[in-house]
Amino acid sequence: MNIGRILLTKKSLLTGRTYSHLSKKKMKKKTKKESERRKLIRKRLSRKKNMVQKLYDTCKEVFVNGKAGYVPPPSDIHRLKSVLDGLEPKDIKLTVPSLEFSSRSGTGDEAPLVTYIKLHECNKFSIGIFCLPPCGVIPLHNHPGMTVFCKLLAGTMHATSYDWVQNHQQFNHCEQQSGIRLAKVHFDADITAPCDASVLFPESGGNLHCFKALTHCILLDVLGPPYSESEGRHCTYYQDFTYDCCSDVKKVKVEEDGTRYAWLEERNEQFVVLGGTYDGPTIKI
Repeated sequence: MNIGRILLTKKSLLTGRTYSHLSKKKMKKKTKKESERRKLIRKRLSRKKNMVQKLYDTCKEVFVNGKAGYVPPPSDIHRLKSVLDGLEPKDIKLTVPSLEFSSRSGTGDEAPLVTYIKLHECNKFSIGIFCLPPCGVIPLHNHPGMTVFCKLLAGTMHATSYDWVQNHQQFNHCEQQSGIRLAKVHFDADITAPCDASVLFPESGGNLHCFKALTHCILLDVLGPPYSESEGRHCTYYQDFTYDCCSDVKKVKVEEDGTRYAWLEERNEQFVVLGGTYDGPTIKI
């Protein structure tokens, strides 16, 4: 009986050791998985917290050339666009309820004021945010020698963009007499956030555009290079007209593929905005 008890005790001890050994292995695996999970969460949180810095760093690399007319290679265009596509208002600590939009309501032909918040500007690129109240308008304007990325972060707006028509000699005399120029409609539709960023180039992609807010909107702009009076890149505003503004315009027809045209006339005016303060994540230059 004593021998039996001793053997039973030894067996129990051996079994207990085995269970204890397996339990420790499981605990180590569990601890390792938990550690990896926490690292992944920290990495994701860190990525989100640094999205503005990531945007700045990417712009700095993409626009390292910094010259007018320079178009970054497709790989750089895709890289910067991907960063913008991943941006959300919370990454910049902006939300529609927290923003102070213009309280001036549009009366007659007067639209409510738009607020502009500068995140960064240098001689190679600029990053800024437009805050538009309902019916707020960014008038039709150009981007001479510039590549521009636009990202609607919040709201719904109507966007219209044009590109100049280069070969239309039959209308040159009309332009000389009336001071207008023919442009092709590139985009004309409503856009709602969340949506992908759009890209326009010096000679294509809708280099001239305008926006009208249908709701409160937050629009982020990246310009490369930015406007510069000293370097001849000044912002020019335009008014678009239908074809009947010129007697010869009746010869222009909408093509079978749906391509549309408009006459653009330069306007001698300035776009007035309210200056906003950037309170988002700090950008390390």
